[in-house]
Amino acid sequence: MKRPTMYSKRAGIAAAATVLSLTTSFPVFASTATHTAHHASALRTSALSTLSIGLSADPPKLDPSLSSALVDRQVMVNIYDSLFTINAAGKLQNDLATGVTVSKNGLTYNITLRKGVKFQDGTPFNAAAVQFNLARDMLKISPRHSSLSLISKVVVDGPYKLTIQLSKPFSPLLNVLSGRAGMMVSPTAVRKEGANFLNHPVGTGPYEFVSHIPGSSITLVKNPHYWMKGLPHFQKVVYKIFTDPNVELLNLQSNEVQIIDTVPPQQIATLAKTPGYTVINKPSFGYQGVYLNVKAKPFTNLYVREAVNYAIDRQALVNAVLKGSASPGYSPFGASSPVYRKAEDTPPKVNPAQIRALLKRGGEAHGFTFTLQTANSPISVQLAEVMQAMLQPYGIKMNIQQLDFGTLLNNSSDGNFQALALGWSGRLDPDQDIYSFYYTGGPLNASGYSNPQVDALLNKARSVTNMTQRANLYEQAVAIINHDSPYIFLYHPNNVLAFNSSIHGFNYVPDGLIRVATLS
Repeated sequence: MKRPTMYSKRAGIAAAATVLSLTTSFPVFASTATHTAHHASALRTSALSTLSIGLSADPPKLDPSLSSALVDRQVMVNIYDSLFTINAAGKLQNDLATGVTVSKNGLTYNITLRKGVKFQDGTPFNAAAVQFNLARDMLKISPRHSSLSLISKVVVDGPYKLTIQLSKPFSPLLNVLSGRAGMMVSPTAVRKEGANFLNHPVGTGPYEFVSHIPGSSITLVKNPHYWMKGLPHFQKVVYKIFTDPNVELLNLQSNEVQIIDTVPPQQIATLAKTPGYTVINKPSFGYQGVYLNVKAKPFTNLYVREAVNYAIDRQALVNAVLKGSASPGYSPFGASSPVYRKAEDTPPKVNPAQIRALLKRGGEAHGFTFTLQTANSPISVQLAEVMQAMLQPYGIKMNIQQLDFGTLLNNSSDGNFQALALGWSGRLDPDQDIYSFYYTGGPLNASGYSNPQVDALLNKARSVTNMTQRANLYEQAVAIINHDSPYIFLYHPNNVLAFNSSIHGFNYVPDGLIRVATLS
């Protein structure tokens, strides 16, 4: 969901990028041979026992029931297993579940589970544990609530069998159970830790949580009882937190970390050509943009919201700041989505006369002032400054307030903002990219937006299995959302990451998550 530099995410408005005006110079190695030898030596001296990974933000909540940040998922994917997962081809496959059958009416799901799996605290993984997890995620306090709201009951049929009964057909269910809602936490640990579980997470995954030093690092150690034989390879994983992508890159080049989750855009091509490194730069499922609070002035005014929405030149924004690591967008569905339609996702050209007419109609002919809250990372600020300049000719003064990522997330949940830059890392099923954000009362509907037409279209899309029919419904919903402008879709970020080429076993998955178990 949210990203840091590529803040999702959801995600603070950004992408794997850096500020244009920065003039940081990077180390120049004497020769390719010397460069390669440096890395080989450094890896030998670490005895290959510890892998260090750079993160572009500090994960706020390592509890899948409460998390809404992409950077959380980067860590959680190695602590927790999920019922289902997606593979390198972007297809759904079993994980802790071993099979599923669905009734003809789409209301009953019979799931069988993997035997012989234990949580890291010794608690057995079984159907009762799955029932506990789903009940927890269905509580209204959880952002998972809306994705599971059509579950009427979960019945334990045996130690490793359960039935999920729906009140209405819900075609995205299995994809939902490949994400946070499918990540299984230890019932014993939750009962023991209570609200503090997010600081002491326990799953069945390849690595166990050890410590979290806020703003600095997270340490995991190998789960010696992991159910996948022979995995994982590294004894320890240390996540090091860098809010500046330039600093994160420097730490990769000095081998303080061996993998980074973001690369400054102007350095992507250079790093990709540098011996000793591998760079991934591929389209993601996600989107980035700005929430406009429809319950707070000035954005209670539809025409004011539209004016801001139409005044942003997405292509110019991407060209100026993101440099090949993103594409302009105008919907939740980028090219990787099964419901992507180019015409729907193409932003309108900026029409100054139209914008001035909207301001006049909204009673703000001479412009107005508002504050945009954004993450305190260089790229987030750069993006905000470019938008600020785009609004200025219309008398729209946009103040920029920089906040740490955790505060930004809290403000989005509390409605404590006028405008707030935050994106979403995206999911395989399109329902998870739109429903919770634009449905009335949705857990991620930070704008406070409500439109009965949109609600009806989104509900109908949930009950349809044919993807073309779903795409037609989403196209109608997005057209209404863009007109109402509770959210300004800006661009679709790429998944951008880089690693030392001495690292082997990396399997890229379209969700952009770094799965450590296979690495060596």
